[in-house]
Amino acid sequence: MKNYVFKDTISLLSSEESFDKVCHKHVEGEPMPSIEQLESIVAKLREILFPGYFGNTKLEKAKITYYMGVYVNEIFDMLSEQILAGLCFACDRAPHRTIEKHKEKASDLAEKFILRLPALRDLLISDVEAAYVGDPAALSHGEVIFCYPAIRAISSYRIAHELLELGVPLIPRIISEMAHSETGIDIHPKAQIGKAFTIDHGTGVVIGSTSIIGDNVKLYQGVTLGAKSFPIDENGNPIKGIPRHPIVEDNVVIYAQATILGRITIGSGSVIGGNVWVTNNLPPNSKIVQNKAREVNYTDGGGI
Repeated sequence: MKNYVFKDTISLLSSEESFDKVCHKHVEGEPMPSIEQLESIVAKLREILFPGYFGNTKLEKAKITYYMGVYVNEIFDMLSEQILAGLCFACDRAPHRTIEKHKEKASDLAEKFILRLPALRDLLISDVEAAYVGDPAALSHGEVIFCYPAIRAISSYRIAHELLELGVPLIPRIISEMAHSETGIDIHPKAQIGKAFTIDHGTGVVIGSTSIIGDNVKLYQGVTLGAKSFPIDENGNPIKGIPRHPIVEDNVVIYAQATILGRITIGSGSVIGGNVWVTNNLPPNSKIVQNKAREVNYTDGGGI
């Protein structure tokens, strides 16, 4: 053992003063969220939502109900624990907020979430259908589920969004950032997204927290639904919680690398071309594209 050599280092690393300025002040006896457990929960939820495509679910009629029953009970226990950790993490330490009350609330929220799973599957089926119909390269719905990173990102978003809607703190954000790391698609769980949503290719897409997206919207890679500069309060700090991201109405297509900024509305049926920058409202059925490239012919090296 080298503890005698590392005594001072171990003491410094163990000192609360060395990290409590920026780190969460943990209360002894309360759980902390676990990324590993949340990864397991998301994987199990995908297995429930798309049986046979993720995990080891047997699709035999005689066994599917058994598998669903086992998975639902596993999810309830695991999710209750992680919701409890999120509630403890966000707790303001008021006298009436005991861990026992948090446990009751965590179980209640986990139950409510599980009851929403059939509706969540219906939403995701509409997303799969949109991806299949919108991509000539897709040969089947199953190929979309197996292969398309958008389905992984959107399924994680819809899981996280449901949890956020129920009032679960922190956990939804962790789930969305895990999907961001997995797929390169960054969807804030607070964003509101309608049915039949799809992202083609996907890498580099950013959807901000107050974005509102209607039904049957399609984004391509690199699209940003972002905010302009933040308003500042009297102390010079950004004002949080105000709507600052775009509203995209139904049946809109936004092509690769387009940047849509601010609390503006893109009217229904609009098409936004690639590599454009939009900061103003657009009426329904707008078509926004770049200016045509100017063709210049050089001869004998002239102009180079």
